[in-house]
Amino acid sequence: MKRALGLGHFTFLELPPAELVRLARRSGFEFVGLRFHPVSPGALNWLPDAPGLRELARVMQGEGIGLHDIETVVIDQALSPETLVPAMDAASALGGRRVNVCADVFPGLAETFARIGELAAERGLGLDLECMAWRGINTPRACIDLIESTGVSGAAYLVDALHHSRCGGTPSDIARMPAGRVVSAQLCDAPAIAPSGAEALLAEARGGRLVPGEGGLDLAGIVGTLPAETVISVEVPSVKNKANAFQRAREIFEATHVLLARDLK
Repeated sequence: MKRALGLGHFTFLELPPAELVRLARRSGFEFVGLRFHPVSPGALNWLPDAPGLRELARVMQGEGIGLHDIETVVIDQALSPETLVPAMDAASALGGRRVNVCADVFPGLAETFARIGELAAERGLGLDLECMAWRGINTPRACIDLIESTGVSGAAYLVDALHHSRCGGTPSDIARMPAGRVVSAQLCDAPAIAPSGAEALLAEARGGRLVPGEGGLDLAGIVGTLPAETVISVEVPSVKNKANAFQRAREIFEATHVLLARDLK
């Protein structure tokens, strides 16, 4: 039996949410993630206004596509947790479950993280915290330590295959995580050897990811250690792949299911 698979917005960030939902259905995916918060001030995001939210809900219902998560919240010293309320409200209205976050290290991080977790919980949402090599929280262990030290019950470690690998994570790190702390995973591939330097790592993450099976990451090992209940999406932004959206979405879908089918054997 095929495992349900989601399409992360970052793979096709140029598409408005309704178009992404339609593409997901045509390509075989069962749910999406949506970019409702900018990764930096002024960056592209697709948070809808009230009429847009109603229309998006109508499209999602008609296509039979659910929402798993919204992205991407960078928790830094400049972030006011209350500014996330519109995105969280929209996610909740669409039946979303999670908010993707990453974090720098600064005085007050624990309090900010706890407040974001509180705002999310009030709306039926949990937090998925991922490590990034160029940020302060840059290892799987650092993610778990922040979650455990703040006591945010709805928080978990987001297993992004690229970030997990580039931050020194291994499949055994996932296997050792506390129960309930691996709710979501995002799959892609990349060369086995990491590029050198923060700028190169950032460029790879934002536009140099590969379809599962095209690179050298230990995806089989990662997938093999994910808890059975972990929700799996694909996140494969690429500036080099010029195939049309449907062709690329189908390629990603089929390659990922080959990987997941191996895990079920």
